[in-house]
Amino acid sequence: MNVVSRFAPAPTGFLHLGHVVNAIYVWGVTRARGGRVLLRIEDHDRQRSRRRYEEAILADLEWLGFAADEPAVRQSERAGVYEYALNRLRAAGLVYACDCSRRDLESPAARSSSGISERRYPGTCAKKGLAELPGRSVRVRLSPSVERFTDLRLGAQEQRPSEQCGDLLAKDREGNWTYQFAATVDDDVQGVTLVIRGEDLLSSTGRQLQLARLLGRTVPPGFLHHPLVMKSATQKLSKSDGDTGIRELRERGWTPRDVVGHAARLVGLVDTRRTIDAVDVSTLFATFDPLCE
Repeated sequence: MNVVSRFAPAPTGFLHLGHVVNAIYVWGVTRARGGRVLLRIEDHDRQRSRRRYEEAILADLEWLGFAADEPAVRQSERAGVYEYALNRLRAAGLVYACDCSRRDLESPAARSSSGISERRYPGTCAKKGLAELPGRSVRVRLSPSVERFTDLRLGAQEQRPSEQCGDLLAKDREGNWTYQFAATVDDDVQGVTLVIRGEDLLSSTGRQLQLARLLGRTVPPGFLHHPLVMKSATQKLSKSDGDTGIRELRERGWTPRDVVGHAARLVGLVDTRRTIDAVDVSTLFATFDPLCE
């Protein structure tokens, strides 16, 4: 299989060391397998995305030395692609409008009985037959399936999307396409065969696999969820908090090789302090079985 992966930052803040870790894994694993890396700007959230953040992200990637194999695509320019996908689901009777507010989803009844902490939609509007109007969200019906997959780092996984999240939100009340929907459609349309992302998104995999199947994808992508850079035992780095930004490190005199080497050490890819060139990150995975058979 020709490996195609993607680096997909959201322009809601500046790049930080957590993004560099993701870039190391994306470019490192993909290049070790002789594959291609796509660049996707996930600016589906129109309220939070900013062009100045996108420009800074692109500048920092160039400075670090991570070069994609095709020009970047922007989710904000792909509404037609998402609407086409949603229409296919409408034709199958899998789409309905929802007028539940965020407050409605905070109620105890909306929580999963399995103890999963994320919000679960209980299907309140599934049979109401509401029209799709401004101010209403749009959901996709998920079946009570068990999704099994093998993470290339974490091994065998089993998830039940309908218990985790309920029917999947495709478009929110503000008219924004959601991450879960847009990323799944794009990974299919763009031919992504290997999704490489942080462990915080592991729980999204089952619902994205089911959605991709509903959209007609017959061969699912592979998945690799890498460790996160944490600022505490329970809290990951956040661009909204300005944690360890690449811009700040540049201002302190760090070189690209310093930043890449430091990020690799933070997640245990190297065990000593060293500098690493972005074009050489594939060597970190050359013997990382089963990633590079």
